[in-house]
Amino acid sequence: MTSSAVLRAEVERIVAAAGAQLRVVADAAEGGRYWDAASAVLVGSDVRELPPRRRTPAVMVGLDGEGDSLWHLAAALGAERVAVLPDAAAWLADHLSRSRSPGPGGLVLGVTGGCGGAGATTAAIWIAQAAAVLGVRVLLADGDPWGGGLELALAAEDNPGLRWPDLAEARGSIDPLQLSDSLPVAGGFSFLSWPATREQPVPVPADAAAGVLDAARRGFELVVVDVGRGAEPLQTVAWDCDRILVVVPAQLRAAVAAVRLLQELPPVEAALLVRRRPGAALDTSLIADAVGLPVQGRIPELRAVAGAMESGRLLDLGRRRTIRHFAAAVRDWLGADLRTGDGA
Repeated sequence: MTSSAVLRAEVERIVAAAGAQLRVVADAAEGGRYWDAASAVLVGSDVRELPPRRRTPAVMVGLDGEGDSLWHLAAALGAERVAVLPDAAAWLADHLSRSRSPGPGGLVLGVTGGCGGAGATTAAIWIAQAAAVLGVRVLLADGDPWGGGLELALAAEDNPGLRWPDLAEARGSIDPLQLSDSLPVAGGFSFLSWPATREQPVPVPADAAAGVLDAARRGFELVVVDVGRGAEPLQTVAWDCDRILVVVPAQLRAAVAAVRLLQELPPVEAALLVRRRPGAALDTSLIADAVGLPVQGRIPELRAVAGAMESGRLLDLGRRRTIRHFAAAVRDWLGADLRTGDGA
């Protein structure tokens, strides 16, 4: 959907390379007739209105120089992906090819904190660990370049394998087996972390990150993304998630902060994980009412968590029965969407 001749010409070449057929419409009134029957919907950066009561577009497409504004437009319209051409041409061709004959793919679960210090990283690690124990092929991905490095919490900074900066130049389709073989392992699952160093993180372009997560979806049964709360990951990796869990302490200020955060999240199914401390001001039902999301699990409050995070012993705590029960509640929520090779 576009009225831009330049954008149309760029997309026509990409669609031809993907071996697909393209129908071009200028506006929402014309697009509504074909929208739901299309295997993929591409919306140009000149579009400001979508057909009513239609599924969200697959990809917002724009030209070089429109990157930031395109992400804002995608958030406003509810698009699942963003492609800035010509740099993302190879990725878009591969995406369209797979849209015509999609494989089963794994589930991408985002975990973010409703407020600062909520414990989202801890929850993400324990969810990944519990799923791996059950035989699920799991990748734990660090979504926040400013979070200090997921590998520190795993005590795995010396484990061999690729980190995010090593994938900054990735373009087009990434082989999922090659990706999984190249990543470090801790706690029985693969992980992809930002380096835990004092150096300025090497930026990874949005199209490269999207390509990595697409390959991860094809190579793993569950991808747990520690999204973080920064504007950049909320506008990029969060939009690759199929579902999102928001971690919230049982406190009024945390509930208010979580409500604000919801405005930045993509339109996917979401739920709360409540961390309830002794003497907390609010119970879980009040938190759910205040935020407007159901409570899917309660994170046990363990005194040893802070020390375990600092010393890299979170995986040891994850073996406790209370943590396993918490993770089981999350797995029940994922239900049939969590496809496993052995039926676990």
